[in-house]
Amino acid sequence: MTRTATQFAAADRPLTEILDAVPRAGWSRPSPCEVWSAADVVGHLISTQRDFLTTHGVDLGEAPDVAADPAAAWREHARRVAAALADDAAPARQFDGFFGPTTVGAAFEQFYVWDMVVHRWDVARAVGADAGLTADELDRIEAGADSFGEALYMDGICRPAPDVPEGAGREVRALARLGRAG
Repeated sequence: MTRTATQFAAADRPLTEILDAVPRAGWSRPSPCEVWSAADVVGHLISTQRDFLTTHGVDLGEAPDVAADPAAAWREHARRVAAALADDAAPARQFDGFFGPTTVGAAFEQFYVWDMVVHRWDVARAVGADAGLTADELDRIEAGADSFGEALYMDGICRPAPDVPEGAGREVRALARLGRAG
């Protein structure tokens, strides 16, 4: 298995657990992402990963139907992505990215796996669940925020950080950097 496939699988397991636990009525609940429901967050994850990978020559087949069952759509999408990332050729493809020359694997890990961790928190928050972020995942969130610099706050990425209460825990501080209030 490639490093990218391993990183994807590590982010997929807890995300899938959260998605599988969302009650049917929970999909329409608002997420911390402005104007997005919990189902919209799943649609975003699927569409952005599909757009990125297909742009770089990865065939993921037909898009799954998020509206019918967001959790099932994610599982189908994740199965296809995992298979594509397990092939050494796809993650090794080089291209000129936003931050300079990179590979599909490196870019996928830096942004799309990071996005899975962050949006797992968003879906969990929407339905009143605990995202269960680990210290390693908080490291990933913080490192990603650091690596994006001011690009993190471009329109459509993250809102500016809200004020954080004195003595707030690490999770609250890390997510606040992404415009999310604890």
